[in-house]
Amino acid sequence: MAKLSEVRKSLAYRFTEPVVRLLARTSITPSAITWFGFLLTVGAAALIIKGHLLAAGFVVLLAGFFDILDGALARRTNQATRFGAVLDSTLDRLSEAVLLLGVLVLYAGEQSITGILLASVALIGSLLVSYIRARAEALGLECQVGLFTRAERVIVLALGLLLSQIDYALIIALAIIVVFSFFTVGQRLLYVWRQTKIR
Repeated sequence: MAKLSEVRKSLAYRFTEPVVRLLARTSITPSAITWFGFLLTVGAAALIIKGHLLAAGFVVLLAGFFDILDGALARRTNQATRFGAVLDSTLDRLSEAVLLLGVLVLYAGEQSITGILLASVALIGSLLVSYIRARAEALGLECQVGLFTRAERVIVLALGLLLSQIDYALIIALAIIVVFSFFTVGQRLLYVWRQTKIR
């Protein structure tokens, strides 16, 4: 799982490096990018509620790109701060919650019990995955393991939206997020337990 984390970082670097080099020459700050990415996510949630799922899928992917861009720019320009890290993490959690609440409202309007339940449980699972890492790191424990982190959840949700013309595509995407989010919760709990046993 440590290798998986390195693969994610390597892919993120390849995607962001050309844009980061460009942005580093401007006065744009990492925090501005963080807020812009969050506003894009709010826009995507509004599109979901209105039923424009294909457009929402593209906006989710774009917002996800900005999500990895801010940290890369902060490191490149030596503007990384502890508050910036907290702001980024907070808006990440809010972004994911806003998207899944948008899906929840969509399915509530359609009176789809399956959709409502899956969106609700997906929200709980995604927050738990992030919470375990934050709580572990607050205790001084490293916790970057996990098969299904925020990046994977965002990509699967975006694919579900982009393929929404196919029957049950979004439902399947939500089901995947639920199953693998709770699998990752188990992975992280086990990993933290092993670290505490060693210590």
